[in-house]
Amino acid sequence: MKQEDNKNGSLRRKEYLINIKRIVIKVGSSSLTSPRGGLDFENIRKLTNEVSGLRSGGMEFLIVTSGAMAAGLKYLGISEKPGEVPGISILQAAAAVGQVELMTVYRDMFLKKGIKIGQILLTHEDTTMREQYLNIKNTIKNLLEMGVIPVINENDSVAVDEIKFGDNDELAAMTSVLSEADLLIILTDIEGFYDRDPRIYPDARLVPFIEKIDDKVENAAGGIGSAYGIGGMHSKIKAAKICSFAGIPMAIASSRKKDVLKDIISGSDTGTLFAPCTHKKVKGFKKWIAFGIRTRGNIIIDRGAEEAVVKKGKSVLPVGILKVEGDFKRGETLRVLSMEGKLIAKGISNFSSEDIRLLKGKNKKKIADEYGAGHYCEEVIHRDCLVVFLD
Repeated sequence: MKQEDNKNGSLRRKEYLINIKRIVIKVGSSSLTSPRGGLDFENIRKLTNEVSGLRSGGMEFLIVTSGAMAAGLKYLGISEKPGEVPGISILQAAAAVGQVELMTVYRDMFLKKGIKIGQILLTHEDTTMREQYLNIKNTIKNLLEMGVIPVINENDSVAVDEIKFGDNDELAAMTSVLSEADLLIILTDIEGFYDRDPRIYPDARLVPFIEKIDDKVENAAGGIGSAYGIGGMHSKIKAAKICSFAGIPMAIASSRKKDVLKDIISGSDTGTLFAPCTHKKVKGFKKWIAFGIRTRGNIIIDRGAEEAVVKKGKSVLPVGILKVEGDFKRGETLRVLSMEGKLIAKGISNFSSEDIRLLKGKNKKKIADEYGAGHYCEEVIHRDCLVVFLD
C-alpha cells in the first residue's frame, strides 16, 4: 500500500479535485442513526446544512442514503435487528415503514433551505436491462436540471439476495457512474481508511491518499461496520475500485467532522481520497457492461489469449478458451478469467455455454472444417462488447 504523508497527500488530492461540480454523497447507517436506535436528527441536519451551503455555490448533489431499516425498527418498536433468516420479512417490513420516516426527515430539513428532493428506489435488477439503465440515468439528469436533489436508496422492502446491490457503498458507486459524477464522498463513522483496523490497533495510521488499490490495500480492509449497516471497509474498497475504473475520485471521511464536505472538496487532508484511473476513457455502454449487468458465467483463457485481450485490445476467440463455468445463453454477460482465476474482463457472449464448450480450444480452420465456413461468429466476445479491467 502506497502511503503519502499529509502534506504530500493534500497536494496529490488537489490534482483530482479541480472543477468539481456534481457530487454523490453516500451516508451510512452509522451516520444517520443514534446509539439508542432511530434516526440521528442532529447529524442529518448537519448534512443538509452543509449540502445547502455548497449548493448555493453552483454544485449539484445526489444523496445515497441508508437508515430506512433503522428508522423503521424504531417506529415499529423493535429494539434489535433480527439476526435469523426468518427475520428477513420483518426487516423488509421495517424498511418499508422506515423509507417514509427517512424521506420525511430529508424533505422537511431540505425544505427549510428552499431545496426540493426526489426519491429513487433501486435494486440491482433495475440496472441489468439497458433500457431501464438509461431510464434511471435520464431520471437523475432531469431531476438535477429541475434543481431537485435525488435521494437514492436500495429498495429493501422488495429486494432479495438475487437482485440486491449488497450494500449502499456499491449502490453509491453505481449512482456515481450513472450520474457521471465528478466525485463520490462516503460518509461513515471513522475518519477514513487506515493501514489496519483502528478499533483493534491503537497505532493504526490514517492514509490520506491512495493512488492505486493493490493487494496491501485489499488486505488492510475489513471488519469495520455498524450495528444496523452491512457495509464494512471491504465494501468501500469495492466501491472505490468501481469509481477508479470509471475515472471518478472517491473519498471516505467521518460524517461528524465539522465542514467535512467543504474540506474534502477543497483538497484538504480530511479522510482518505482514492485516485481515479485517468489514462483511459470508458464509454457509457461499456460502463453498463462493467457494472450494470450481473454476470451469468465464466470463461477461463490461456496466457496467449490474455495477452491478446489485455495488451493488444483483441476479441476473445474460441482457440484461447480453456474452460467454461456455468450455464448461460447467447447475449448474457460473462467474466473472463486468467488461468490463475483473476478477473481480466467482462463481456457479452455471442454464444451459449453449450456452444462454447464445443468450440473452445479450436482455431478458425478447425471450426470451419467441423462446422462449415461462414456458419458461426468468429468472436466469442467481440472487443466492442468487452470491458478489460487489467492493463
